[in-house]
Amino acid sequence: MDITGSKKPRPLISATEIEQMHESVHIHQFNDNAIRHSRSLGDSVGLSNIGIHLVRLEQGRESTQFHFHHCDEEFLYILSGSGVAQIGDGEHTVSAGDFMGFCQQSLPHSLYNPNSEELVYLMGGNRSEIDICDYPRINQRMYRVKGEKEYVDMDQLHSIPEQNATEKKN
Repeated sequence: MDITGSKKPRPLISATEIEQMHESVHIHQFNDNAIRHSRSLGDSVGLSNIGIHLVRLEQGRESTQFHFHHCDEEFLYILSGSGVAQIGDGEHTVSAGDFMGFCQQSLPHSLYNPNSEELVYLMGGNRSEIDICDYPRINQRMYRVKGEKEYVDMDQLHSIPEQNATEKKN
């Protein structure tokens, strides 16, 4: 309990406790090969504005569908193993000690583990109430509003010409 008497999550979890934590399996909604095994460290200590996850990728698996966020920022810090980071048009070998950070509207990215050794990394980012995520290789855009997700084929999006937007205001 804190000084007000309310029960709050503990701010410290030991390495032993992390090892014993339940590992969730996440399959990406747009990529059946993107299967992450995750332990949510941030949730365990009560973080609500940022997510921090200990992630394990098995051989042949991807972390996600190639994407970028319009509102959220995220990072990955490789703890063990090695993999291939696809960032924009390039591929980069990454291994323990390497860090990747993706600001809003960054280059699209994903991570792949082609090796027999598991790839383990720390992943984190902010949890904006609203985010837009583009998946350029599959031509999809996902909207997340307060945890609810919807997506649309990007060919279905239409821009409002600036002149028409001004006329409608008058």
